[in-house]
Amino acid sequence: MSVRTQTSEQPAETVHRAGFACFVGRPNAGKSTLTNALVGQKVAITSNRPQTTRHTVRGIVHRPDAQLILVDTPGLHKPRTLLGERLNDVVRTTWAEVDVIGFCLPADQKIGPGDRFIAKELAAIRKTPKVAIVTKTDLVDSKALAEQLIAIDQLGKELGIEWAEIVPVSAVGSKQVDLLADLLVPLLPEGPALYPEGDLTDEPEQVMVAELIREAALEGVRDELPHSIAVVVEEMLPREDRPADRPLLDIHANVYIERPSQKGIIIGPKGKRLKEVGIKSRKHIEALLGTPVFLDLHVKVAKDWQRDPKQLRRLGF
Repeated sequence: MSVRTQTSEQPAETVHRAGFACFVGRPNAGKSTLTNALVGQKVAITSNRPQTTRHTVRGIVHRPDAQLILVDTPGLHKPRTLLGERLNDVVRTTWAEVDVIGFCLPADQKIGPGDRFIAKELAAIRKTPKVAIVTKTDLVDSKALAEQLIAIDQLGKELGIEWAEIVPVSAVGSKQVDLLADLLVPLLPEGPALYPEGDLTDEPEQVMVAELIREAALEGVRDELPHSIAVVVEEMLPREDRPADRPLLDIHANVYIERPSQKGIIIGPKGKRLKEVGIKSRKHIEALLGTPVFLDLHVKVAKDWQRDPKQLRRLGF
């Protein structure tokens, strides 16, 4: 079993590589946090509530020798709704199209049925190289980490998966994140950069803005609200009659929930909660777009949208 830790050796190769890597793992295995750490900026929404990622967010890592495009997929899980089934389809389609798959397993949780379910699916994909990534290593001591590394090696042997690498990382403390990039790059095909220097994601700005609002809306209501929040940005327009040195972007967005009873939870007493969502997400949106923003939020009910194909389409799934 080869477990990688940082060394000072530099690869002698000078060819340029470019390709796609995707992180898989059960919900809340640290995939989005890892994407953000590698790209060096917030491109995927993170929350310690499972199933927050609904779009394939690509983070782009630019290096002198390579361009690594990260595809962030929803967590694969046993679906209970039509939305769940669609999310699983997204995952499988993505796996078939990438150059390397990173399987994220948290260091602080023993390998469970959810991990085995994914590992079995991975074992069926023969050609794509697979890297086992042990996330959240900052939460455990070295003994627990060693046990997890052995368990992952064992899991591969049991299912006939040959791990190209097994890498422990902590995205929070940025430990071994650069090493992970160093190990993913040689597994990519040779070729020129696929995106212009400076691009960090190919998500449309409206989708990213909606995701930032959704992340803020989920915060603080994790236990009261199941996953029934969707956000649609209706329009983003520069405010007219503003001086060139003081632009303002007007953003109008709707926060959709499934039942009228959930409205009060999102809005909060005297609108306090919704105001906090606005303040918090506006800060992230302004950082993302580099311009001051006026954010207008409305809460609407889309009855049982997770189970209704028509509503799913309207909300962008």
